[in-house]
Amino acid sequence: MPRNWRELREWARSYQGQKLIRFTTTSLISTAISESLILVTYGFKIIPGEVQATLFANVVAMLPAYHLNRRWAWGKRGRSQWRREVAPYVAMSSLGVTFSLVGATYARHVVHSHHWVHLINTAVVGGTNIAAFAVFWVLKMLLFNRIFHPGQRPARARHSVRAQRARERISRGSS
Repeated sequence: MPRNWRELREWARSYQGQKLIRFTTTSLISTAISESLILVTYGFKIIPGEVQATLFANVVAMLPAYHLNRRWAWGKRGRSQWRREVAPYVAMSSLGVTFSLVGATYARHVVHSHHWVHLINTAVVGGTNIAAFAVFWVLKMLLFNRIFHPGQRPARARHSVRAQRARERISRGSS
């Protein structure tokens, strides 16, 4: 991990840094989609149940999230491969949705036991959704992106942190 701002900037320009930045941005966009859908559908009582609104919002957000990840974070084009891309993505996303539903069930308990105004109830439901997906973000980053889509990593850029350190060691040794 980078130790200072210069190394952080260099890492951000590296292949792994760019990939993580794209994956993080995609996750933030899909979280914003699901959160907005929860706040609208539950907040305006279009879907009155906490669990049902959470399920609807997260399942709907899976489609744009898949396409953003596939095209931008993973750099894939053309037809999706069911076994190698779609099925693992749906399985991992379903785990995240399931975890979010556990949070929504807890939110339903909290909401029904405290008798708050609907605005506070909506914030509780939305907050549990964000908390649940925060836990799964790291899991998706580490497991899904590295195991299911390792791909061929291009040669490291000249300005990568590891290459820079190696050049510094070599130059110190020859001086």
